[in-house]
Amino acid sequence: MRKTTRLRLAGAFAAVLVAAGIATGSPAQAHATPATLAELAQRHGRYFGSATDNPELTDTAYTALLGSEFDMITPGNGMKWYATEPQQGVFDWTNGDEIVNLARKNHQRVRAHTLVWHSQLPSWLTGREWTADELRAVLKKHIQTEVRHYRGKVYSWDVVNEAFNEDGTYRETIWYKTLGPGYIADALRWAHQADPHAKLYLNDYNIEAVGPKSDAYYQLAKDLQARHVPLDGIGLQAHLALQYGYPTTLEDNLRRFSRLGLDTALTEVDIRMILPATEEKLAQQADWYRDLTKACLAVRRCVGITVWDYTDKYSWIPAFFPGEGAALPWDEQLQPKPAYFAIRDALK
Repeated sequence: MRKTTRLRLAGAFAAVLVAAGIATGSPAQAHATPATLAELAQRHGRYFGSATDNPELTDTAYTALLGSEFDMITPGNGMKWYATEPQQGVFDWTNGDEIVNLARKNHQRVRAHTLVWHSQLPSWLTGREWTADELRAVLKKHIQTEVRHYRGKVYSWDVVNEAFNEDGTYRETIWYKTLGPGYIADALRWAHQADPHAKLYLNDYNIEAVGPKSDAYYQLAKDLQARHVPLDGIGLQAHLALQYGYPTTLEDNLRRFSRLGLDTALTEVDIRMILPATEEKLAQQADWYRDLTKACLAVRRCVGITVWDYTDKYSWIPAFFPGEGAALPWDEQLQPKPAYFAIRDALK
């Protein structure tokens, strides 16, 4: 074979290898796709997830990143009570099913959120007085109907969300005021009956650091365990803000729940700032994302991290905290920010 022909064939073969993502020699020739956050987390036995919501699923650029970068999905609103039981005894799975089906198509798991909460309840539930027996029956039916619908389709449930006040006292919700604190154990038992294989979590914000609120969850978890109530983990939402300081005892806090034999997860992570965003604030935010990730990696039973949607384009922050935002690892144009690279650095 002539030398020029051999060279031409070798060059064509190399081009095929490069197109297939296979390195063929020098770094300049290799164009391997960088590992995703999910792939990097999997090397540590963790997941890296994102919340999402139904209105943004028509954004194809957004869903492409959602489907490729993450391996765990949380429906931001589609499984909450107002969406799933808008009228008493009339269930609507449209929004939750859409996200579960999208996750399945992308070979992702689902953290289901949330069964029992004081917010986003339908008016038929909040607009009247209930006896304890009536409300207990309503709560049991809702939990078991929803959990059965998604049985075998979700990894875990945030069973009870935001049960405590900042000082560690029980939040005065419709559930607590009518049923007393026993509603939490009941909810966990009912969810376990409906799907014995789903991981069951309690979930709250401002419990990242050791303090009165996280102490309340620690004591509750011990009490539930003593009574053999099914509980698999504690979800620390980790909605943080630069102006309030970093929760420096996060790793210690994760560790003490781990010592109880419980999983932990950072379930709704975002780190907001007072706008406008500056290079200095974005660098500080990146440090916090790096530190959060490292804290989870340092504790064996911290099973994963979920950001509360991944892009500022769909963040809940500006609507709820006017003048604040820029809280997520991707900006409004779906471009990675310093926080994204800091997370990658921690996972490597």
